[in-house]
Amino acid sequence: MSTENKKLNRSLNPMDYTFNDVEQLSRFVTETGKILPRKDTGLSAKHQRRITNRIKQARNMLTMQ
Repeated sequence: MSTENKKLNRSLNPMDYTFNDVEQLSRFVTETGKILPRKDTGLSAKHQRRITNRIKQARNMLTMQ
């Protein structure tokens, strides 16, 4: 594997998202702005909690609406 592929795989890890990654976080939110449940996202409980916190941070910082 090249280093580019490794970087891409790391960016797909929900633990690495920040509140500035609006494009990635928007995959876990409905059109009306509700956070999708774990059974729909397919994430583990730990990752779902992290994504939820990041979405809430993005809302508070007004980067995601």
